[in-house]
Amino acid sequence: MSEADELRVQLKNAMKARAMVYAAFYDELEAELGAARAEEILKRAIYKRGLAIGQQFKRFGPNDIAGLRAAFLAFVPDGGRVFQPEVKRCDAGGLDIKFHACPLKEAWLEAGLSDAKVAKLCSIAGVVDDGTFEAAGFAFSADTWRPGEEGCCFLHVRPGG
Repeated sequence: MSEADELRVQLKNAMKARAMVYAAFYDELEAELGAARAEEILKRAIYKRGLAIGQQFKRFGPNDIAGLRAAFLAFVPDGGRVFQPEVKRCDAGGLDIKFHACPLKEAWLEAGLSDAKVAKLCSIAGVVDDGTFEAAGFAFSADTWRPGEEGCCFLHVRPGG
């Protein structure tokens, strides 16, 4: 295995480890506070992380969609190989990116978590993108993975107000 391939495996494994930390935090919070409160707390914390990430993209907000696309795709680890982003739309009206892979989702499925729990964890983890794009000055929504769907998140970025 080449050094680049070895580093790619290490990167993916680090992301999978992060996924399992999210799952462990969720389980502990759920046991103490219930499912709704656990989800709320985790989403709030992960959203705040997204706000910090989004600072690097502020120069593109509220409407430089092409600039945001280039910068965001350059930010995706390993040249996109890990998440396999596909730009479905990029024009003045918006940016839509479909991710065809996700090490977090893979880790949860490999760990034997139910599809319903994986979908919940995807929803929780996905709020990092809400924070990222909102901090950059854009309007944002996402379709996170649901059982039976191909790939993972589908991001929808629109010019901000």
